[in-house]
Amino acid sequence: MNTNKLRQLSTSLARQFPAVAALLLCAGFATAQGLRNADGLGLPPLPGATTQPGQAAAARSGPPAASLDTLMAWERQDMGVPASRQLHDGAPHGPTPNQIPGGQVITTKGLLPLLQQREVPVRVFDVLGAAQGLPQAIPAAWAAQPGRFDDETQSRLAQLLRQASGGRRDVALVFYCGGPQCWMSYNAALRAIQLGYPNVMWYRGGMEAWQRAGQALSGAAG
Repeated sequence: MNTNKLRQLSTSLARQFPAVAALLLCAGFATAQGLRNADGLGLPPLPGATTQPGQAAAARSGPPAASLDTLMAWERQDMGVPASRQLHDGAPHGPTPNQIPGGQVITTKGLLPLLQQREVPVRVFDVLGAAQGLPQAIPAAWAAQPGRFDDETQSRLAQLLRQASGGRRDVALVFYCGGPQCWMSYNAALRAIQLGYPNVMWYRGGMEAWQRAGQALSGAAG
């Protein structure tokens, strides 16, 4: 990531986006505006990508850009579900919105460079609770609970975010679960937004997109 370009983008977009948003716009970041639909709900095949858990693209630095672009269209697809500021209290699995009020939707194409750069601190939260997850993700499946923004789950998340961020408000907080048909990380992200964190990111593609992009998984952190 070019530092000068990052600074220029940050300055020009300061009134519209938090500082981290400038970096993500440069790296394929997806906001709610301008999202285009993808045909159908099935994931298109990705050239050179693997779906095997824990299998990384060892012989290359990452999947081809065209694969990430194809994947991004699927991650952004409009399933006809309106975004809501209220916690989802229905089935945890099913079609989800393609935007999140007060937060930002990030795709795999934006997440990969975000995790590699050093200018903006990033914390990733696993709201799925599977045996494997994204590398160095912080377990937080309990944060998916419906309820109220003044309940015990909210207090527990506030404490976790304070610890994980070191008290910094500029940290990028990324929440993920199974994929575009998983509401769990949507709830957790809404809770973080309600706590006043300005750089909350919902990785809507989640585990499914991460694996389709040929990225490695790690064992559960506990």
